[in-house]
Amino acid sequence: MATEIKVEIIQRQTVKPSSPTPHHLRNYKLSILDQIAPQTYIPILLFYPNAADATSNDVMATNERCQHLMQSLAKTLTHFYPSAGRIKGDAVIECNDDGAEFVEARVKCSLSEIFEHPDAVMLRRFLPVEPESREAGTGTLLLVQVNLFECGGMAIGFSISHKFGDAATLSTFINCWTAAARDQSNMLMLPKFGAASLFSPLNFSNSEPLPSVEVDNEKFITRRFVFDASKIAALQSKVTSSVVPKPTRVEAASALIWKCKIEASSRSSSNTLGTSLIRPSVFSLSVNMRKMAVPLLPENLVGNILEFSTTNYSHSEENSTVIDLKGLVAKIRGGLEETKERCAAVVVFDSNEAWQRTKWYMNLMKNDDMDKFICSSWCRFPFYEADFGWGKPSWVSYVAVAINNITVLMNKRDDNGIEAWVTLSQENMALFESNKELLEYASLNPRVTN
Repeated sequence: MATEIKVEIIQRQTVKPSSPTPHHLRNYKLSILDQIAPQTYIPILLFYPNAADATSNDVMATNERCQHLMQSLAKTLTHFYPSAGRIKGDAVIECNDDGAEFVEARVKCSLSEIFEHPDAVMLRRFLPVEPESREAGTGTLLLVQVNLFECGGMAIGFSISHKFGDAATLSTFINCWTAAARDQSNMLMLPKFGAASLFSPLNFSNSEPLPSVEVDNEKFITRRFVFDASKIAALQSKVTSSVVPKPTRVEAASALIWKCKIEASSRSSSNTLGTSLIRPSVFSLSVNMRKMAVPLLPENLVGNILEFSTTNYSHSEENSTVIDLKGLVAKIRGGLEETKERCAAVVVFDSNEAWQRTKWYMNLMKNDDMDKFICSSWCRFPFYEADFGWGKPSWVSYVAVAINNITVLMNKRDDNGIEAWVTLSQENMALFESNKELLEYASLNPRVTN
């Protein structure tokens, strides 16, 4: 499917802030959490049906919509001025108004063809840049691609540098842009800057290099699994225990995915070694510190305001080969509780301690004696509210970065179900996607429902 669809770039333009950035704001300090963030782009796609199908009386033609997007983006960049700049060194964004990249593309198919069975490789073609591009740390920090389909539908692809912010920052940016596009200044949630004052940057010029991540488009494969609301509810009921009497949707889904990944790795190892081997594993869940700090940090605080909750699993030899799903949920909950305690002390945040913890975490991820499974939840971000003036998106899709053993969870449009984008090695994915327990609760890449 991916090779059959033609995506033709019509034009590339640079959009600069509609008002120049004041001189006293020209140097934006990165925090220590920005400095140690991966040098990748955070990608997302927002799909919109044909504007002629919208209920709004103010329906714009395609060309008008593109012009409207560029003009409102220029206004938005005046508020998000660092995203129009360039990183200088490893601690500062020079807010020089170089601008964001705006790409227009024509797609030789209809949205319904994309929605039939979304292909992770094909979706990458709707982005303005490869998510793994090192330009995220040296070049344009924000890129947008507007994909125009033959049916009149549209997909807006966002790529924002992870060195500038996290998924919450991307959500704040989109909220700000949509409010500007609808001329609703009263609903404009302006970004808050100043994370560097809470999480002081460090000088890395004479020290060991910053962490990097291994990416490989050839080795890793991504699949989409959809948990409908009723299945999620059934799964939550199944994993309820005295330790976790009210498991969340994310805890239940991520525990099942962790269990099935362990089993896939075990079967893969047994194929290699000739004996069944359940390897020790570590499960890491990224946590939005804004919601856990005491006092709470603003939701619109820009930057990588992230911590990692980690928990280990080691299969006891005297136990059966059955992995206790309720036990995995309890481990995830325990890790989150420990992380909450660390986040609560954000007012006395120690950047050197954060750097040491990052080195420990990176060494843990490089440990070949155990499996590493990383999960990130975007379920609470209101991406489905992104209305530029022609209605809300009919589908919001993550686009996988080619990093092994990563899962990203997103809300379905109904806000109750979950879409899980899982990246594994090709061998492990073949075992994972055929797991009967997984398929009892999740469907493998079903049609996107409008």
